[in-house]
Amino acid sequence: MRKHNFMSLSRLVCAAAALAMLLTGCNDVEKIMYTAPQEVFRQYYVAECSTLNYLKTNMFADTAVSANIIDCLVDYDNVGNVLPGLAESWASNSDMTEWTFFIRRGVKWVDCEGAEHGEVTADDWVTAAEYVNNAANGSGCQYMYSSGSVISGAQDYYNYTEYLQESNNGRLTEDQNGEPIAVPPATEPGDIGVKAVDKYTLKYQLDKPCPFFLSVLSYPGFMPVNRAYLAEKGESFGSDNKHLLYNGAYILSTWLPFNRRVLTKNLSYWDADKVYIDRVEESYKPESVGTQATNYLRGDIDRAQLSTSELDEWLTDEKRRQMVHPARSDNAYSYFYCFNFDPQFDDKYDRDNWRLAVNNENFRKAVAAAMDKRTLVSVYDPYDPDRLVSNTITPKDFVSSGSTDYTLQAQFTEINANSSRNAEAAKQYAAAARSELRQKGAKFPIKMLMPYNPSVLGWHAEADIIKRQIEETLGSDFVNVIVEAGPETNFLSTIRRSGNYAFMKCNWGGDYTDPETFTEPFDEDNDYNFWYRGDSETAALFAEWDSIRTEAGGISNSKSARYSRFADAERLLIDHAIAVPVSVECSGGYIVSKLDQYESEYSACGIALQRFKLLHLNETSYGIEECERRYQSWQEKRSGEQ
Repeated sequence: MRKHNFMSLSRLVCAAAALAMLLTGCNDVEKIMYTAPQEVFRQYYVAECSTLNYLKTNMFADTAVSANIIDCLVDYDNVGNVLPGLAESWASNSDMTEWTFFIRRGVKWVDCEGAEHGEVTADDWVTAAEYVNNAANGSGCQYMYSSGSVISGAQDYYNYTEYLQESNNGRLTEDQNGEPIAVPPATEPGDIGVKAVDKYTLKYQLDKPCPFFLSVLSYPGFMPVNRAYLAEKGESFGSDNKHLLYNGAYILSTWLPFNRRVLTKNLSYWDADKVYIDRVEESYKPESVGTQATNYLRGDIDRAQLSTSELDEWLTDEKRRQMVHPARSDNAYSYFYCFNFDPQFDDKYDRDNWRLAVNNENFRKAVAAAMDKRTLVSVYDPYDPDRLVSNTITPKDFVSSGSTDYTLQAQFTEINANSSRNAEAAKQYAAAARSELRQKGAKFPIKMLMPYNPSVLGWHAEADIIKRQIEETLGSDFVNVIVEAGPETNFLSTIRRSGNYAFMKCNWGGDYTDPETFTEPFDEDNDYNFWYRGDSETAALFAEWDSIRTEAGGISNSKSARYSRFADAERLLIDHAIAVPVSVECSGGYIVSKLDQYESEYSACGIALQRFKLLHLNETSYGIEECERRYQSWQEKRSGEQ
């Protein structure tokens, strides 16, 4: 009975607040919300949004806002199960090339004052698809329509609109370099395979089977937008919080760029009972790293990231030690070392000699076996490096089949058991490689150019450790690891994509929750290691891998069979030392936080982890031991429910 009375009072407060919103500005929403007891979470942020137009951007700083103000077709619980979101239900045809979503009725678009601007309908996703795939809009989200899921007609429409831009609507036949402009088939927005069957029924048509399609839908490019409002605002859409409509858990009631922003609970939200924090107050403090912990202790903020010096101090203090714990690893990102099979670096590094060496499997295996992953990742987490170590290219906790994590499949048993440095095996591989390479005329020591980006914290130290590990294990007369700083800007285009390295740390972030996404850095279009350009032996390995990968991608009726075949392909990469997996994303560091990170929505891809929905505000933070207990509990629940 008491709970019923409380809910009644809340409804009265909300009704009064909603009425007052119609009479006030966006910033006054904050004052209105203070008419009821509040759960207010406060933190600093160090990177400002580049735009609030969520259809244009996938940047992390931007999606930190859009994830909380716009809902998607599907939602997630805290262990990764897909739940109904703005779609109440869905279905696919037998080969998963056609997906139909039934839109939740009665969900309202509101502005930053809480005033209603119509209902969310199927056409809102059609409008988003037309906008994102029109090259004139310069969307950074477009690739998701052709990556993995391949929405029918989307890339064709993008190519045609790109041609219209380049040719000044067909008036030009040559580009600025005098080259002929190719004319693609004329394509209309209606040719995109996203259709509103009726007001509440949405259909996606795909070019190939896609069992993981639901995981594609939590990206900004698949967020809905009201057609009439978008047309009315034009270029000003998303220019500030007053030029947006909201249907998510929060409204961006205040946005003062490079100063302050406030997310206020959306009183019209369809799933308001699962939004426990009423307000999120964020202050722009780019210089706060290194001082946040002090601000947390003062009570100014409820979450802080600790610097290295602060961490040492906190972990040696009996009381503060009970509050600090590692931030959740980002298991959408994998770090691995690549061998470059098509070197384009300066000939002073002996390009032709490197080609001989890199195409020798025993040479690659010698280098891989000489590396101690645990020591490498200790640069980023000296207290618990094992949490970051990865023995597979696909990260742990990324996907699972039933109760089995993908990385624990039988194909990886031996790899997981022998993941640490093996100096004896490394020397044996090196001896075999030396003999084989001498017969081909190779010169020793092999020069191995290993660039790093000096703007990335810890990378130089990691490179120096690898040099020492490899040269001490294999002998500096066998291999000479040349550590060089690359440019701080345009590093990827200058170094990796240009093939201007011999051996280097690379990374890849998964775009959808399926192991296929981690095959993309190694396919025939990759600009990572160019192994498809290797010698006949390497080319044969590539052909074998590509055949297995293609077969795996064609399995859509059995997740276990699909994952098993992808594991076969991945094991080939690791067994033949085409790449050397090292770690998952390790940038989160250690934090103190009044939020339990294992309560939040979970999906390894998309924007779910950036949401405040499902999170409670606790009285204090918890320590490393408690964090490990909660992680293990989360793992058990995840294994049991998926």
